Amino acid sequence: MLDRFALALLRAPMTATAQVLVRAGVGANTVTLAGFALGTVAAFLIADHAYLAGAAALIASRICDGLDGAVARQTQPTDAGGFLDIALDFLFYASIPLAFAFADPVRNALAAALLLAAFIGTGTSFLAFAALAAKRGLTSLAYPGKSFYFLGGLTEATETIAFFTAMCLWPQHFAALATVFAGLCAITTATRLWWGWKAFA
Repeated sequence: MLDRFALALLRAPMTATAQVLVRAGVGANTVTLAGFALGTVAAFLIADHAYLAGAAALIASRICDGLDGAVARQTQPTDAGGFLDIALDFLFYASIPLAFAFADPVRNALAAALLLAAFIGTGTSFLAFAALAAKRGLTSLAYPGKSFYFLGGLTEATETIAFFTAMCLWPQHFAALATVFAGLCAITTATRLWWGWKAFA
């Protein structure tokens, strides 16, 4: 829901940073892989109870996730790069609830499982819509720079990162935060199913 506003706010600094990376010869795929590596580090730190360090690595990872697209637009966007970006994004999103489950299985495992199940709903509805939109030649007016049809919702990247950061700042409340966010994801899934049915009926 907030992604378009966050993208508008961050576009100028992201573009400027991307220009520096391009001049240094750093490609978009390298930035994507660096972001995923930082996300993996964040998950290991969280699992080891280093929550604040995990939050820092998590935020750095998502900065890279924004930069890879900016770099691609200044060089040559590719389908392979778009595929790598979205695939690693979903792996990253799954790793954080799993990390909290490892950190405190007794208190966190059930809520982590609930959130991961909710992520299955948001992820499958997102990708299924994108696949059929591509088949029909549809393009997103809200996110024209994406390499595939980007279907929004109540919970997008901005909301996810906000909740992940809150979980790191208040890990004792992970179960409550994860349950609330799982409910919001369920609403996103329901609205995407409805949009998809209406769009393709």
